[in-house]
Amino acid sequence: MTQSVVVQVGQCGNQIGCCFWDLALREHAAVNQKGIYDEALSSFFRNVDTRVVGDGGSISKGKICTLKARAVLIDMEEGVVNEILQGPLRDVFDSKQLITDISGSGNNWAVGHKVFGNLYQEQILEKLRKSAEHCDCLQCFFIIHSMGGGTGSGLGTFLLKMLKDEFPEVYRFVTSVYPSGEDDVITSPYNSILAMKELNEHADCVLPIDNQSLFDIISKIDLMVNSGKLGTTIKPKSLVTSSAGAVKKRHQKPFDAMNNIVANLLLNLTSSARFEGSLNMDLNEISMNLVPFPQLHYLVSSLTPLYTLADVNIPTRRLDQMFSDAFSKDHQLIRADPKHSLYLACALMVRGNVQVSDLRRNIERLKPSLQFVSWNQEGWKTSLCSVPPVGHSHSLLALANNTCVKPTFMELRERFMRLYKKKAHLHHYLQIEGMEESCFMEALSSLSGLIEEYNQLDATKSMPVEDFPRLSVAM
Repeated sequence: MTQSVVVQVGQCGNQIGCCFWDLALREHAAVNQKGIYDEALSSFFRNVDTRVVGDGGSISKGKICTLKARAVLIDMEEGVVNEILQGPLRDVFDSKQLITDISGSGNNWAVGHKVFGNLYQEQILEKLRKSAEHCDCLQCFFIIHSMGGGTGSGLGTFLLKMLKDEFPEVYRFVTSVYPSGEDDVITSPYNSILAMKELNEHADCVLPIDNQSLFDIISKIDLMVNSGKLGTTIKPKSLVTSSAGAVKKRHQKPFDAMNNIVANLLLNLTSSARFEGSLNMDLNEISMNLVPFPQLHYLVSSLTPLYTLADVNIPTRRLDQMFSDAFSKDHQLIRADPKHSLYLACALMVRGNVQVSDLRRNIERLKPSLQFVSWNQEGWKTSLCSVPPVGHSHSLLALANNTCVKPTFMELRERFMRLYKKKAHLHHYLQIEGMEESCFMEALSSLSGLIEEYNQLDATKSMPVEDFPRLSVAM
């Protein structure tokens, strides 16, 4: 069994990470009734005997003693990490795996990347190496960060390059939360474009998440709950709102529900690596099958059923409806409409009591309404994990390499240009050592090149699909 390490960077990254570990523990507790440290648990947790001083306390099998998350927590403000360490998950994190500062990055990519990157490089590297040493077979680093702030975008992409240099054989999956147009960080377009260049060059797969999409999804759930339609009520142990008394908490912290949707995405993404299934999909298969060209590694994700994710008591969606929902724009975690764009490839990761025949039937049903590139008409990758999410009979995560991601990047470029044409706020960046105006132009050029690659693919949409004759073998 392989292991993965989660690196959560900045306020957003650590808040999502906290939700992820909470849900992961609940999921394994529901499956692992006997309290035995098994291979499924080992993928994200170490079993440690805290009575043993130093690093000699790791236990590879037997009863669970103390579970420690395979995680590195980094933030240049202490607030969120301190909150985690004072909360119910405090014992899950090893204090040796934390890096914090007190000043913050001031919503400035250059401070996170150039200042804190250089300042904390050795410490970060040491903690990453220590996490890797605790793994028997390290397969993947999951980086969780936001694009709009200073630490998440700047330091987050700095360590991404470090991972590539130090662990070139280990996959780098990045969950990037993109700012909405109404974002309150005025410099977020600068931070996002500067970070995008690093993602283009150093990530294996990027799962872009749009804050606005998450907000829209939660708003729809709230509307259904408050309207009283279909007898909707919030269940007491809500997965989206995470902890006990969560209904109150959700209104105090609106981001909790949004963060939990992202945490559920990561849980479903890794389900095949953690649990048995009739058709498991390894993490390396996602990159191998869904990324045909190095830079086109942005995968649009959708989760269904979304309302049961929120633990709203709405009648269970029929299985076929679940597959249809995965391709509708209302279920995408960025504002996109994949059905009316071009697919390079698509992965369907199903959990629960679903048969291979159900999968195949739905793919055949949906195929005529979806447009795939001419050279990859059968670009489907599927997995079946027998363990459903807690409290649900089944779920589906769809990952699409699709040109529908392009408008998000174009909108980001437009917002960047509005600021950059006026040279607004530029001096905050240029006063940082090692930061020059050419950095902005290179980042803009990198993004424009990426958009052009998607344009070229879109231009092939109207081209007829060539039906090549099958190779005949002479007997």
